[in-house]
Amino acid sequence: MSRIGKKPIAVPTGVEVTVAGSNVSVRGPLGKLDWALTEGIGVAVEKGQVLVSRANDERKLRAIHGLVRAELSNMLQGVTKGYERSLEITGVGYKAQIQGRTMSFNVGYINPVVYEVPVGIDVKVDKQTLISVKGIDKRLVGQVAANLRAIKPPDVYKQKGVRYAGEKLRKKEGKTGK
Repeated sequence: MSRIGKKPIAVPTGVEVTVAGSNVSVRGPLGKLDWALTEGIGVAVEKGQVLVSRANDERKLRAIHGLVRAELSNMLQGVTKGYERSLEITGVGYKAQIQGRTMSFNVGYINPVVYEVPVGIDVKVDKQTLISVKGIDKRLVGQVAANLRAIKPPDVYKQKGVRYAGEKLRKKEGKTGK
């Protein structure tokens, strides 16, 4: 039995969990999320707790058992508190702007880099160098933050680029001319 998968998940007040066939819906004060279950994985809501079970001990089901439990736990936290990732832009003249659902980055390329913000994600830009990515879906928030960082990953030689807030970079020494 999976140690993670067999732990019950407490349902916070104000959150409704419904299981319809192979689909689990979680509705809370911040929104609604859905998760499609794999065949052989079952979810039950009992006494204010969500329990995840599997049909047998096949390798695939054992691997997915803990994953489904972790995803459902993230969904419950997402619809109550939400998730946030912060990014910093460092470099002379590097900046970001937002117009509606479109972001534009000036990060050392000839033309600005344009990024379309997906539905369900709120992005705020402070002082043109601090970016805040918020949403209820943990996977989507992390993926959007990773996509924004990939526009100009931090350089270990010059310490310039887009990085996560609090990310430490070890500065490398460049070539020494003789």
